[in-house]
Amino acid sequence: MPLLPPAKTPLNQHSLQAFESWLVSLGAKKSCDNPCVWEWIIPQWSAEIIMKQDELIVIWDEGDKKSQFSFPYGLPRQDIEAALKHGP
Repeated sequence: MPLLPPAKTPLNQHSLQAFESWLVSLGAKKSCDNPCVWEWIIPQWSAEIIMKQDELIVIWDEGDKKSQFSFPYGLPRQDIEAALKHGP
């Protein structure tokens, strides 16, 4: 597992390997069908994390309610992680 840059480092300054290691550390799993899509399931909700060219898109699913948000890669990893853990 590669060493992650400091938490204040924007995601666009992470290597792909470090970026994927961060997602794994959160508990997300890479989709078998699409390497740019990750699935993250916790008891309260699940999320689909999609790695796009310019942004990270997150689609939260709370059963009958879905919400979506996008995070520019220029944001620090710690801020994105806090928002992801907060949930929808």
